[in-house]
Amino acid sequence: MTLADLGRFAVARSLFPPTTLTRALATLGFVQADPIRAPARAQDLTLRHRAAGYRVGDLERLYHTLDIEEDVFINYGFVTRDVYRLMHPRAPKRRGGRREQAILDFLRARGAVHPRQVDAQFTHGRVTNYWGGSSNATTWLLERMHYRGLVRVVRREAGIRIYEALPAAAPQVDKAERDARLDALVDVAVRKYAPLPASSLTMLVARMRYAAPQWSSGRKRALQRARVRLAHQRVDGVEWYWPADEPFNTDVPDTVRLLAPFDPVVWDRRRFEQLWDWAYRFEAYTPVRKRKLGYYALPLLWRDRVIGWGNIAQGKDGVTAEFGYAGSRPRDRQFTRALDEEMDRMRTFLGNERT
Repeated sequence: MTLADLGRFAVARSLFPPTTLTRALATLGFVQADPIRAPARAQDLTLRHRAAGYRVGDLERLYHTLDIEEDVFINYGFVTRDVYRLMHPRAPKRRGGRREQAILDFLRARGAVHPRQVDAQFTHGRVTNYWGGSSNATTWLLERMHYRGLVRVVRREAGIRIYEALPAAAPQVDKAERDARLDALVDVAVRKYAPLPASSLTMLVARMRYAAPQWSSGRKRALQRARVRLAHQRVDGVEWYWPADEPFNTDVPDTVRLLAPFDPVVWDRRRFEQLWDWAYRFEAYTPVRKRKLGYYALPLLWRDRVIGWGNIAQGKDGVTAEFGYAGSRPRDRQFTRALDEEMDRMRTFLGNERT
């Protein structure tokens, strides 16, 4: 087995044939979210390759009909309810205090509520947020209650989360159930991001501190069990891991795809460099003068290799694109035709079909 084999496997298994949105979400288990829209949010850019007929904004429009929840897994995003149930209850040993209880009582009496309504009722003031800035205290409290599993996001209105109270938290679990759930959560992450070098597997298990902070004492043993349970092979001096029940499929079509910066194919930057011999960087928060790829450069996949990036813009003149390459641009007509086809798919996804 070679790194080229692993690269083809990574592409083939992640970019499965497009299916229904429900099945795509069930296969992925988790879709990372990002608020930047350039030209679309990361969750939409991820799902457009995997859900047949997907259009920008479909996930948010259909959220209330899908068996999913907004929540934190290894990052913030959308998880299936099966994954959601594995992570909870997250409730801490001590209660959240009178303010949280008052909000919970208010939500239970009102049903689905906009944060503005909660703030009008309680006027909690301001707090210092994670980045050192100032945030609305009501929003901060609702987000904390959401993470703890006391409330859920019902839908969004103009991007704002609408919350409702949840019933009493599920009971705490014993050690055997804890270990079984941690193993299941690790398997969800591995299924999404495999094949994984050993260091990335360790990193993913460490990020279970976000999914299940209440079980931090069990993570080390979960990693040990995963190393035994998963299929693995040493390639170029590095141990690689993937689900044991998967065939090693390396069939990749002659297709160009523009991927989200957080797409499963490119999310692991360590693996990216090992497989494709160059460094992709997400530069939206990089000062303009220091950017090399662009504000929201989308990795450009050709067949089984990420060969460059594209910056896509949508304006009054339609959809435009600028491309860069880690090496030289492929010169064959097949690549040019495949790139044109991908841009047509992008226009359809964005609602800018050419007439």
